[in-house]
Amino acid sequence: MSSEPAILPRHVAIIMDGNGRWAKKRHLPREAGHVAGVAAVRETVRAAVDIGLENLTLFAFSSENWKRPKAEVGALMGLFRRYFNSDMNELVEKGCRIRIIGHRGRVAGDIHGMIEDAEKRSAGNKGLNLTFAFDYGAQEEIASAARELARAARDGRLDPETITPELFASRLFTSALPEPDLIIRTSGERRLSNFLLWQSAYAELLFLDVLWPDFGRAQLAKALETFAQRERRFGALNAEAVA
Repeated sequence: MSSEPAILPRHVAIIMDGNGRWAKKRHLPREAGHVAGVAAVRETVRAAVDIGLENLTLFAFSSENWKRPKAEVGALMGLFRRYFNSDMNELVEKGCRIRIIGHRGRVAGDIHGMIEDAEKRSAGNKGLNLTFAFDYGAQEEIASAARELARAARDGRLDPETITPELFASRLFTSALPEPDLIIRTSGERRLSNFLLWQSAYAELLFLDVLWPDFGRAQLAKALETFAQRERRFGALNAEAVA
């Protein structure tokens, strides 16, 4: 894209919010909003590939979403199946490497198989690292990492005094990815909702009023332009203040 900003984040993460409100505004059932949301995923991923992003993580289904009505959960699972069945060949052909982070033990067997197949088929790709946070909760992720380190210390395989933030991060689901530079949330809500809590320590946060089904190429490009204009200091002073 000729209009892409000079400074691209290495890792963009998106909380895809607003499907239900999008449908309600149009007097449609909530499932219609989720269907439109899948179309927004498709357009956003294609745009990310064209722009040349290295890493894109999408919050697809949270561990708290199991609390929703069974019919809605079933519809969401059905859409996940349809997306993977319809788009996987294109994603692989475009060079995307697919990862799914989250708790894999609660999903249906066929979805678990789709996840493993997608990761296996795309493992050698060198293009966009496309990660879906699916049945994911950051607090659960952090607790799991803590348990792993605690077991290692209990068994004498680890000196607790050697635990550093870097070591802890290596036990998270995202250990193979750089920390997100930019986290986008659609729908106007201004919270992280248990998404990448550890990893977002120095991420730039961008909250957009647009509902997720209305997000696409233009909105992603504008978000990247906003990111390029921000000054990231990571706790230090900027050059002007130092001078």
